[in-house]
Amino acid sequence: RGFSSQTDGESRLARVLREKFPRASAIKVVDISGGCGAMYEIHIESEEFREKRTVQQHQMVNQALSEEIKHMHGLRIFTSAPKP
Repeated sequence: RGFSSQTDGESRLARVLREKFPRASAIKVVDISGGCGAMYEIHIESEEFREKRTVQQHQMVNQALSEEIKHMHGLRIFTSAPKP
């Protein structure tokens, strides 16, 4: 698999996240299960996370991906607000 090409699962999750977090300055989705779609690592930098605790940020991501999460074994979430 080429460095720049995403799996279908990565593309789908990134698309959902871009819809749910329109103010995101960075979204990165990586299938860390070797391409089978069982586990993902997600990095999101978004203005929506400003003034929110980490647990609240992660709840927002979990809610945004609630349908997709049903089909996963695991999910690593990294969130941040852009530096002012």
